[in-house]
Amino acid sequence: MDFRFHILGSSSSGNCALIATPYARVLIDAGFSAKKIDAALRAVGESLDAVDAVFITHEHADHACGLPALAKRAHLRLYANAATARALRPKLGCDANWHLFDNDADIVFRDIRIRPFAIPHDAADPVGFRFVAHEGTLFEKRLAWITDLGHVSETVRRHAAEVDILVLESNYDPDMLERSDRSFPLKQRIRGRHGHLANLDALALLTALENPRLAEIHLAHLSRECNSPDVVRRVFADLMTSRPHWRFKIAEPL
Repeated sequence: MDFRFHILGSSSSGNCALIATPYARVLIDAGFSAKKIDAALRAVGESLDAVDAVFITHEHADHACGLPALAKRAHLRLYANAATARALRPKLGCDANWHLFDNDADIVFRDIRIRPFAIPHDAADPVGFRFVAHEGTLFEKRLAWITDLGHVSETVRRHAAEVDILVLESNYDPDMLERSDRSFPLKQRIRGRHGHLANLDALALLTALENPRLAEIHLAHLSRECNSPDVVRRVFADLMTSRPHWRFKIAEPL
């Protein structure tokens, strides 16, 4: 049964991904212009016209800057919790097709079951998502989207242990962050418990993870200035060798 997942782009400059099933096309976040999102979708054989909904993790621009244009599409549903929607509404300039959810309560959208869960980040009420398609069949697929978190909570550990595909933040290298030109308050924010996840923190989570289902890992939301794919590959090299049944991918910026 058909299940496709594409990260259209992920970095500190913007984030957006597509989940496609026989009955649904949904985006996770919209951190690029509608024009860029549509071009990225067309590159994987899809289009913005076919997208049914956007599931929004939080209101920061690198996850939501495309929403003012997308919200003008009356058919397109915007899913967010109340605090995130409240933070975004003044920026949209139109009456969006909002569908509000409660954290830790399942949402059923066509043939996908979605569970939003709280993550520790400095936004109004940020969430990660677990998506389940073809539930209860031999073709069941589970995916967790977990980015923008300052530390790994027990909730995060639990959801990471229950999926086939894991998208996990690996945002920065501490030495590169320290050498960067960023201000001291910004460095402190990034390193804080409600900031972003360092490479070694992501490595520690995966090293300790017990998940017999897990097959595919996307290391995502890399900082353009304080990280690089080569640095991430070096950090994860031993784990990649010791877990050959895991397929590692490093998400690229759009």
